[in-house]
Amino acid sequence: MTFLEEVQRRRTFAIISHPDAGKTTLTEKLLLYGGAIHLAGSVKSRKTAKHAVSDWMEIEKQRGISVTSSVLQFDYDGCRVNILDTPGHQDFSEDTYRTLMAADSAVMLIDVAKGVEAQTKKLFAVSKERGIPIFTFVNKIDHFGRSPFDLMEEIENVLGIRTCPMNWPIGINGEYKGVYDREHETIELFAKDETHGQEKLASEKGALTDPRMKELLGDDVYQALLDDIELLDVAGDPFDFDKVRAGELTPMFFGSAMTNFGVKPFLEKFLELAPSPAPRQAVEEIVQPTSEDFSALVFKIQANMDPNHHDRIVFMRICSGKFEKGMSVLHRQSNKTIRLSQPQQFLATERTIVEDAYPGDIIGVFDAGTMGVGDTLCAPKHKVTFGDFPVFPPEFFARVSPKDTMKRKQFQKGMTQLAQEGAVQIFEQPGALDSFVVGAVGMLQFEVLEYRLKNEYGVDLLNHTLPYSVARWIDGEVDIASLKGVDNAMIVKDNRDRTVVLISNEWQMGWVLERNPDVTFLTTPKLHHEL
Repeated sequence: MTFLEEVQRRRTFAIISHPDAGKTTLTEKLLLYGGAIHLAGSVKSRKTAKHAVSDWMEIEKQRGISVTSSVLQFDYDGCRVNILDTPGHQDFSEDTYRTLMAADSAVMLIDVAKGVEAQTKKLFAVSKERGIPIFTFVNKIDHFGRSPFDLMEEIENVLGIRTCPMNWPIGINGEYKGVYDREHETIELFAKDETHGQEKLASEKGALTDPRMKELLGDDVYQALLDDIELLDVAGDPFDFDKVRAGELTPMFFGSAMTNFGVKPFLEKFLELAPSPAPRQAVEEIVQPTSEDFSALVFKIQANMDPNHHDRIVFMRICSGKFEKGMSVLHRQSNKTIRLSQPQQFLATERTIVEDAYPGDIIGVFDAGTMGVGDTLCAPKHKVTFGDFPVFPPEFFARVSPKDTMKRKQFQKGMTQLAQEGAVQIFEQPGALDSFVVGAVGMLQFEVLEYRLKNEYGVDLLNHTLPYSVARWIDGEVDIASLKGVDNAMIVKDNRDRTVVLISNEWQMGWVLERNPDVTFLTTPKLHHEL
C-alpha cells in the first residue's frame, strides 16, 4: 500500500463512559470480532477465571475496573483499528483526558437502564472540547431499561448534542430480538447467547418487507417497529456527516456487549463512518498526517508492565510520517536525538515488535527516563512542538514516606516513575527529607499508589492524610516570606520546581487572595507553550 492509503485506513478511537457501563467488555468484543482473540473472558464472568484482555494490572483484575488506559490494535475489513480503552472511574480522569488527546474519535457508552451518568458528562465535555466526533453505543439492551426515545431525549437535553439512530432495537424492552438497520432497511435477528458472550453470535438477516421476518417477529412487534421507524423518519434528525464531524450530531447504535448482540453491525458501521487521522495543531504550524516528516506525541508512560524487568514504556501517537524501527528522532523537550529501539504494539501484556507504523498508530518504546507525558518527538530537520497537556488540580493530599528507611532508594525511584506516568502528582516540601507530598484527583489513586509501590518496588508506605483540598500555583517570582494569610497553608514545589500553595478550602483561599492583591494565583500551572 502507498503511504497515503496506510494513513487513510487507520481508525484510532477511545471508548468513554461511566464506570461499569461495559467499556472493557465492549473492547473485548470488538477484539473478538476483529479476530484478535478467539474467546472473550468477561471481567465478571463467574464461569471462568479469565480476566479482560485489556486489564493487565493485578489490581484491575481483582477489582474488575480499569485503572490505566490500554492500547489494543487489530485489523478488520481493510481498516487498521487502534482502540484506546480508558478508565471509567473518575479518580483516573486525568489518564482518560490524556488518552483523548491521542484519539481521532470517541465511542460513548451508555447503560440502557441508567442513561447519561455523571462521569459520562465530564468525558463528553472533554471530547467535545477536543472537537472529535462522538459515536454513541447504548449497551446492555438485553436487560430492562429506558425506552430508546427517552434516551435520545436525555442525550439531547443533558449533553446538548443531537442524536441520529443508525439502528433500532426490535422487540419488547428487556427482551429485544434484533436490530433494524435504517440505512439498508434490513432486520437482523440474533440467536440466543449460549456461551456467556465468549463466542460470536449467530444472526439471521432479511429485508423489512420480507414476510419471513414479519412471521418471526409476530404481528405486534412488527407493527411496533413500523410505527417507531415512521416516527424516527418524521421527527428525528437526518444523518449529516458534516454535523458528526463538527461534534453537533452523534450517530447512535443499540446492542449488548456482554452477549455480543449488535456488536458486529456497530463495528462495521463505525469503521465506515469514523474519521481517519486528523491534522494536529502544533505551536509552529498545523501538522498534516500526510506529511512525510515524522512527528509523534507522548500521551502515556507506563512503568513495570513487565514486573520482572522494571521496564518503562512510553506510548506515543504517531501524528505524521512513517515510523521505522531503530530510527533516530529529536526529543523536543531535551533537544536530544534519541533512537527508538524495540518499538512494540500491545494486546494488554502481549507485545509484538513492530517494524513500521503510520499516522494514527500507537506504539510503545523503551525509555530510560528521558521522556515525559505531553512531550513531542519529531524529525530533526523539521521541528514541531505539540502543546502540553493541562494539569488537573488535585483535591486530596497526603504525605508519604517509606516504612523502612533502608528502602529510601526504591521509594525515590518508585515515586519519581509513578509521577512521570501521571498516576499521581508529587510535590516536595523544602527541608522535608525522605517524604513527598502527594496530590490526587480521587482517593482511589492513593490506593493504587500504595499497591504499586509495594508490588513493583517492594516499598511499604506510611501514608498521612493532609488537611488541604485546594492547590494554587504562584505565577512568577514571589518572596514567600512576604505572603499574608498563609500561616496554615503549606508551600511546596511541583516536579518542575514551580511554587504551589496548599490551602484547606476555597473560603480560606478567598481570604489569601484578598490579602495578596499583587500576587497571581493559578488553578493550573501555565503550559510550556503559553510561557
